[in-house]
Amino acid sequence: MTALRWGIIATVALIVVFAGIGWLVSDTRGLVGGVLGAAIGGILLGITVGSIAFANRFIESPSYIVVFFVIVLGSWILKFIGFLVAAVLLRDQSWLDPKVMFFGIISAVIVSLALDVLVIAKSRIPTVSGAK
Repeated sequence: MTALRWGIIATVALIVVFAGIGWLVSDTRGLVGGVLGAAIGGILLGITVGSIAFANRFIESPSYIVVFFVIVLGSWILKFIGFLVAAVLLRDQSWLDPKVMFFGIISAVIVSLALDVLVIAKSRIPTVSGAK
């Protein structure tokens, strides 16, 4: 839940920042591109967090590791396909600036990766050792 909370906060902040940057770069088209890019990045972050939370429901299963990676890696493939479809559908739209949208998505992905690293680095992961 920590990753989701920080992801939502970061997404809202990025939407505000890229709305301003987009407005300064190319008025309304840039504003729409910035908001859309940061929002798409936030949705991608939410899908990752959601897939991990869903996969953790199978922790009692003897094949938990396999199930976990199938679900998480499957969500990454779906996110990649969704990103490609969105990029193709939105690239020639006259109502948005695709460059601002691109930088919004890239910034959101970088922030998402940084948040993932911070959450994992600060999490308490139990370990069991067989050594006596």
